[in-house]
Amino acid sequence: MLMLPNPKRLLLGYLAGAYTTSITIGIAIEIWLSDSSALSTTKHTINPALNIALGSLLLVLAFVLGTGRLTERRERKHAGKPKKTPKWQTTLGKGSARSTFIVGLLLTFPGGSYLAALTEISKQNFSNAEVVLVVIAVNVVMLMLLELPLIGYVVAPTWTRQAVERLKDWIARNGARAAVIAAAVLGAALIIRGVVALVG
Repeated sequence: MLMLPNPKRLLLGYLAGAYTTSITIGIAIEIWLSDSSALSTTKHTINPALNIALGSLLLVLAFVLGTGRLTERRERKHAGKPKKTPKWQTTLGKGSARSTFIVGLLLTFPGGSYLAALTEISKQNFSNAEVVLVVIAVNVVMLMLLELPLIGYVVAPTWTRQAVERLKDWIARNGARAAVIAAAVLGAALIIRGVVALVG
């Protein structure tokens, strides 16, 4: 969304949708399903195998990206053809805050780290009002990667647009290599974490 026209509008819609789903689910879990032992059991049962599986997929992705085969195949497929704007980019570019609100609403569901945070909150014996405030605070921190660019576009739009353009240029030059390194590091970390959890 940062790379598209009207990013402030798109970010605002997506963030509102993400807040709606994440905060609502968090409060529901804390107030109506506040059995922390159930949350802990679920986390420890599912996460190790999930971490290992996801880590393995990321290592495979890093290998495939590192060989450059996908890039070569894409270049051969589109050789001599004018570059087209991806459909997702066209759709989002024409979209409104309402459409990105729906996307944020549908795509934001609790992950392992969020469930872990909710487990810790449930151990504090907070009142319902305190639970609501803490869950909102956790979501503010969790969604910071959306909030900071939005604040930038509101407070310093010119500087933010220039920063985004620099980011686009950097990604064009180094994006593939950065993706390989990130996928490899994250994949290895997830596998190690999963193995440690299983052994422990």
